[in-house]
Amino acid sequence: MSHLMNTYGRLPVAFSHGEGSWLFDVSGKRYLDALSGIAVSTLGHNHPRLVRAISEQASRVIHTSNLYQIPLQEALSDKLAERSGMDEVFFCNSGCEANEAAIKLARLYGHKRGITEPVIVVMEQSFHGRTLATLSATGNKKVQLGFGPLVDGFLRVPFDDLAAVERVLDGRADVVGILLEPVQGEGGIHIAQQAYLGALRKLCDDRELLLMFDEVQCGVGRTGKWFGHQHAEVKPDVMSLAKGLGSGVPIGACLAAGRAAGVFQPGNHGSTFGGNPLACAAALTTLEVLDEEGLLANAERIGQSIRDGLAKALDGVPGVLDIRGAGLMIGVELDRPCGVLVGQALEAGYLINVTADKVVRLLPSLNFSEREAAALVEGLAPLIKGFLAAQ
Repeated sequence: MSHLMNTYGRLPVAFSHGEGSWLFDVSGKRYLDALSGIAVSTLGHNHPRLVRAISEQASRVIHTSNLYQIPLQEALSDKLAERSGMDEVFFCNSGCEANEAAIKLARLYGHKRGITEPVIVVMEQSFHGRTLATLSATGNKKVQLGFGPLVDGFLRVPFDDLAAVERVLDGRADVVGILLEPVQGEGGIHIAQQAYLGALRKLCDDRELLLMFDEVQCGVGRTGKWFGHQHAEVKPDVMSLAKGLGSGVPIGACLAAGRAAGVFQPGNHGSTFGGNPLACAAALTTLEVLDEEGLLANAERIGQSIRDGLAKALDGVPGVLDIRGAGLMIGVELDRPCGVLVGQALEAGYLINVTADKVVRLLPSLNFSEREAAALVEGLAPLIKGFLAAQ
């Protein structure tokens, strides 16, 4: 009998090892991994450079703490600033911690401006984490159920609706920022229009608000650019990262620029493990490999290939509502709940996910190949057709 707390509905499989975009279970069966640990395994499995970097760093020093200088952390912050145009980086361990830092930063920004009860505008269908503050910011009543009272200080509006943001801001002097995902992942792969992000940037500038992008899932090359918001050529004041940053080694980051830079001072925020040498070695290697192997361009090209392949294979199939995505962040929306497809795909040797009840979500590693993309389409399309025909 396992003593694990019953917090996950786990699938009946355990993996022993991986190679590239493939995982092998303890009995030797092979699976094409189109989920990459929910957008975490950026470089796939067993990438030789990542394995070597982690091993070499582990043989030197794994952890020291932020009481001391950490050269690898400084180098990583420089590389992230170079790619994003941001000014400051705080390191933590996860996406929810990065978003907690962003929320705290926005509140402190408000207090420094004389706002005693700062408010942040957030979106419907959003997901920002499972800590109390990030859960409160999340736009999903299902995951909030049973955890009240939630944290105050959030105003919710529909996603990708500028007029709704303008209405909620009208006559209010307590709003300090707007928090959103440029591409909603858990919400069903919904992509914010570029014009909408640009309009939010202007709105925040006009009102001296912080524009905050949660790029925990869509950042670090997944959409074909370093960060999802760069498709709109819009720069945020605050950005949160995690998931794919360390290619499986836990690390998160909260980046600040402009009016958000300099808000945090010593004692305002911290993390015991955040940005330790091992995690930073993994993240630095991830960024280097993404550059040197051209994986941002690969994400854009292979993602388009998968979407085109699925669109052709599922053309005219009743029940398929939409096939959308950016880079290797892909959603196939059906007209009915389709969670059963996860188990069917597993049995057929494919690792996928269903989010928002009706959206098949695909998040392959950024070094997914054309051959693997074709195999994914060839295996997944018949499963979707069969599911829809049987209902």
